[in-house]
Amino acid sequence: MNLRPYRLAVAVTVAGAALLAGCASNKGAPNTIYDFGAPSAQVSTPVQPASLPPIVVMDATGGAVLDNERMVYRLNYADPLQARTYAGSRWSGTPLDLVTRRLKVRLAQAGVTVLSATDAANRVPILRIEVDDFVHAFSSTSASEGQILLRASVLADHRLVAQKSFAHNAPAPSQDAAGGVAALAAGTDRIALDLKNWLSTLDLQGK
Repeated sequence: MNLRPYRLAVAVTVAGAALLAGCASNKGAPNTIYDFGAPSAQVSTPVQPASLPPIVVMDATGGAVLDNERMVYRLNYADPLQARTYAGSRWSGTPLDLVTRRLKVRLAQAGVTVLSATDAANRVPILRIEVDDFVHAFSSTSASEGQILLRASVLADHRLVAQKSFAHNAPAPSQDAAGGVAALAAGTDRIALDLKNWLSTLDLQGK
């Protein structure tokens, strides 16, 4: 009896099983978890307490791609219409949660009295944020930036007081997930500053 074909089949089966086991172990590898880091003090001129009334900052809203922990990047030099995700890196929460928390912290650091939705009361202005883009974008293999685009709407007594779009592109210090995180955190901080300056130009006292 010729056992060579049988032994060959067994060897192929064992090799295939080992390959599948290796793939399974790779899929189970832990992800690197990122957030915006501790919000250190920001160098800016605080808003005077009387310049802005307390304001309710609602949780940011946005598309489904921003409502999960995946980290999105785009290769604009190759295909700007394709959203890709980093395989081994994740956010600690959704980008919408991260943006909401960061904006609240930065506004509070600037002297604004920030209230949550549960603190809403009559005649207290409301700030709504809708995030349209939040991505690590590559213009080439050696250059990238964190791109953020959002719309802010201020309402008072059920009427729209003002609305404005804010955008910022912050250069990434490295061309990887960590570089994208640093750029997006810096960009969010810059938009928070621009947002505070815009709010200070609005008549939120109803005078």
